[in-house]
Amino acid sequence: MARTALVTGGSRGIGAAISRALKDAGYTVAATYAGNDEAAAAFTAETGIKTYKWDVADYDACAAGIAKVEAENGPVEVLVNNAGITRDAPFHRMTREQWSEVINTNLNGVFNMTHPIWPGMRERKFGRIIIISSINGQKGQFAQVNYAASKAGDLGIVKSLAQEGARAGITANAICPGYIATDMVMAVPEKIRDQIIAQIPTGRLGEPEEIARAVVFLASDDSGFINGSTITANGGQYFV
Repeated sequence: MARTALVTGGSRGIGAAISRALKDAGYTVAATYAGNDEAAAAFTAETGIKTYKWDVADYDACAAGIAKVEAENGPVEVLVNNAGITRDAPFHRMTREQWSEVINTNLNGVFNMTHPIWPGMRERKFGRIIIISSINGQKGQFAQVNYAASKAGDLGIVKSLAQEGARAGITANAICPGYIATDMVMAVPEKIRDQIIAQIPTGRLGEPEEIARAVVFLASDDSGFINGSTITANGGQYFV
C-alpha cells in the first residue's frame, strides 16, 4: 500500500510541484489549501490529487482536517509543511496584525500540523517531517522581520524534532529555497526580477520542480540517516 503524504499549501506554487512529484513517486497525496477554491478545484481536476480546505493557523481545524485525510487515505507518514504567507513592511511600520498573521501561519502552523500527526508516527516507528523554510530565514531580509523570524523558527523546530524522533524512525529536515519561479515571483516587475537574478551566481531563478525533487528524496527510505538537516537550494546566493 502506498504511503500517504500530506502537503500543506499543496495546490499552488512550490506546494503544487511537491504534490505532483510525490504522486509521481508513488505516494498517495493529500494537499491542503486555505482560500482559493477555484485553483484547488483546477489542481484536483488536472492531477487527481485530493485537496482539503483549512487554515493551518487553526489547531482545531488542523486536527479535524488531518483526521479526515487519514480516514480517507490512511495514516499520514510524510508531512510536508509548505504553507506560508508574507505580510511585508519595514519594522517601524509593521503592525501587530502583520506580525501575528505571519507567525500564526508560518510558525504556529507547523506546530498545528505536526503535533496531531506525531503520535501516530511514533507508534508506527516511521515518519518524515519536511519543512519548507526560506533563504530569508537564514540571512534575514529587509521588510520581512515577521517572515524571517517565522522561517528561522522553523529551522529550530526541525533540529529539535530530529532529536526527539530519531529513535522512533522519524526524521525531520528543512529545505530553504532561494528565489523560485513561482507565480508570485514572476509577478514582480521585470526590472526588480532582473536585480534579484543578478544576485544569484547560477544566473537564474530556481524551478519549483527542483525543490520538489529534494522533498521526494527526504521523504524516501534512502534518506533515513539524514536528520535535522537544512538543504539550501538558492543557486549559490547565500551560504550557511
